[in-house]
Amino acid sequence: MTKVGLRIDVDTFRGTREGVPRLLETLNRHHVRASFFFSVGPDNMGRHLWRLVKPQFLWKMLRSNAASLYGWDILLAGTAWPGKEIGQANAAIIAQTAQLHETGLHAWDHHAWQARSGNWNDKQLIDDISRGITALEAIIGHPVTCSAVAGWRADNSVVNAKETFHLRYNSDCRGTSLFRPVLASGKTGTPQIPVTLPTWDEVVGQEVQAVDFNSYILSHIQMSRGTPVYTIHAEVEGIAFHQNFDELLTRAADMGITFCPLGELLPDDISTLPTGQIVRGKIPGREGWLGCQQPVGAKQ
Repeated sequence: MTKVGLRIDVDTFRGTREGVPRLLETLNRHHVRASFFFSVGPDNMGRHLWRLVKPQFLWKMLRSNAASLYGWDILLAGTAWPGKEIGQANAAIIAQTAQLHETGLHAWDHHAWQARSGNWNDKQLIDDISRGITALEAIIGHPVTCSAVAGWRADNSVVNAKETFHLRYNSDCRGTSLFRPVLASGKTGTPQIPVTLPTWDEVVGQEVQAVDFNSYILSHIQMSRGTPVYTIHAEVEGIAFHQNFDELLTRAADMGITFCPLGELLPDDISTLPTGQIVRGKIPGREGWLGCQQPVGAKQ
């Protein structure tokens, strides 16, 4: 039996309002538990449209047919009108999720984190994370114990900033296996659970067609070394391609693949985890830099 960490990123107002309830019903029907990471501040995702001037981002939008995939309300959110605050308006949905699944912070403002956090100083990083955690804790009624930054925009500055919050784990980067990041002090910090598998938007229209995606990702899971971790998005697998995800869960169960919350992947003794660091890197199918796992002392 193969155990796979299932991470669900919720980036937008519509993803929370429509995608999450549908995913909750589907996961319940398949007896699967997962980790949900919520954006709780303003939905300003439409402000990413300026990136269309960048060829790689434009190509991604075209090959994934983004307008039909996400819907124009998501693609234009926060441009012609102020972005709606996600958490307060969808508190009941988020609270219900937290009763059934592991729930953590994705971002206060997903767009702001993805577009600007790479240039923030330590105080700005800590203040932004604190704002998101405070808002999420007020909704779910108990402490937040995990987080996963928007767009995998993380480096050593983010790792050190997050130590302020004493979380159980973070999932801030792409990589191959669980590890303990080395801090600026030389000590090891909160465990990182990297995402190891490609996401829908990274490969559909480039490496595989939508109709063949489930076979593609199941094959990658079977070939995985270490601990496989898979990310879906409430806006994609919860709305436009929900039926595909439903079928994926059925096929995975038939193959002996079990999905679980990321927290269940942690060993009882985290000191047994190897050390590592998060550096800025790139992966195919994703525009811009993102945090990538790297062994300590390795050349960038």
